[in-house]
Amino acid sequence: MSYASPGVSARNAVLMEQSTGRVLFEKQAHNKEKIASITKIMTAIVAIESGMLEDTVKVSKRAVYEEGSSVYLEQGEKMKLKDLVYGLMLRSGNDAATAIAEHVGGSLEGFVFLMNQKAAWIGMENSHFANPHGLDAEDHYSTAYDMALLTRYAMNNEVFRKVSSTTTYKAESRTYAWGNKNKMLTKYYAHSTGGKTGYTKAAGRTLVSTAEKDGMELIMVTLNAPDDWNDHRSMFEWGYETYDLREIQEKGGLQLEEQHNEGASGYLWEPVIVPLTKEEAAKIEEITYTLKPNNLESIHTVLGKAVYQLNGKEIVEVSVMAEPAKVQSFWEDTVEVFKRMLGVY
Repeated sequence: MSYASPGVSARNAVLMEQSTGRVLFEKQAHNKEKIASITKIMTAIVAIESGMLEDTVKVSKRAVYEEGSSVYLEQGEKMKLKDLVYGLMLRSGNDAATAIAEHVGGSLEGFVFLMNQKAAWIGMENSHFANPHGLDAEDHYSTAYDMALLTRYAMNNEVFRKVSSTTTYKAESRTYAWGNKNKMLTKYYAHSTGGKTGYTKAAGRTLVSTAEKDGMELIMVTLNAPDDWNDHRSMFEWGYETYDLREIQEKGGLQLEEQHNEGASGYLWEPVIVPLTKEEAAKIEEITYTLKPNNLESIHTVLGKAVYQLNGKEIVEVSVMAEPAKVQSFWEDTVEVFKRMLGVY
């Protein structure tokens, strides 16, 4: 049976499964490109994680006069940071992006520093941000793969997930509601759960979208895609037709002695569930794992990563933890130490 994808109009593309990060489709996925307003996914998650959403932001002249798409802020206007994040994501307001950056980062430049710190932490190895809105700049770029990594990270945040999936929103200081520009969510795909649009003349049409069907969540990223709505819709349908989530290992103990010290063992706190084609699922028994050790001497932290492979290709990488009994023993030992320190027996 053939699992050939339908193809895309995009120059660069990635289809990724949310829970595992497994790449199901890619096309020039690691090329550094201009990304336009899908930049705002990073702006939104940094703002959300700042803990300042209920802060009142005073809009600066610099924000008001930012070129490009706008939510029509006025100089000196006061608006909650939460409302600005909705304006950023739903209407792609460049003025909102600058107002957010100046408040959260202390300055636009300070916020850009935070964006790049976050990118490095997530593992976006081929990305660099120069601004919070995505207007073209020589040192502002990312890749389809890195943007999928970012979206996967952001979708683990419930506030971001809620904002991204909102079709209309009315800020407290507005008399009218903002409608979401993402037509995958509002018009073209019933299983859409959110995303972000983007466009500049140099970058072309850029789009990130997310979807959920039968318990499987997918992330699609396209850069410079003349027919992006159809690209995303057809790739989502291909993904759901081709892959199903399958359990390849139960939660519980995992023996490590074959690769490392005799008697070493770890624990999987959750079953290992991955997207597999029917052909791959028929070979579940052939799926093997190897261990990337972290620190086998420590029983109180992550022992390492179990890397599952089929036919020499990596399927998923999961954390191997200390066994529950050993974790309990650690806490018992800690309590005992404190008792001795305090003279309590």
